[in-house]
Amino acid sequence: MTNYTIKLDGLTPAAKLLLSKKPNYGYKLLHVRKNNTLGPLFINKKQIIPLNTWLKAEDHKTPKFAHRPGWHICSKPNAPHIKLNPKSQKRAWFKVQFFKYEVLNRPQSQGGIWFIAKYMKILEKI
Repeated sequence: MTNYTIKLDGLTPAAKLLLSKKPNYGYKLLHVRKNNTLGPLFINKKQIIPLNTWLKAEDHKTPKFAHRPGWHICSKPNAPHIKLNPKSQKRAWFKVQFFKYEVLNRPQSQGGIWFIAKYMKILEKI
């Protein structure tokens, strides 16, 4: 697989949008249910996320959460602000492929760079 490294600092909005159309790779923390299906941690929690299937992001406004429509993806498997395995939920990191995205610079306490993508495919558990 080709891994595109895209540095967006200092680029015009048009250049950022053009570059965001190339596929990129990142990591997503998912809920692993007792029946081994995968789902989101917080937003639209009942959704089943299959492996190796392109999924278009949906917009689900949720009270007490910032409204950022799209798949939330990390640049590395690190989200210090989220517990890896709380008592109520089993979680695991997955490598994902995504495109049509925006870059969101977050503090290191929240894992650093996030991507908010319109399309995502879960590739494999890491």
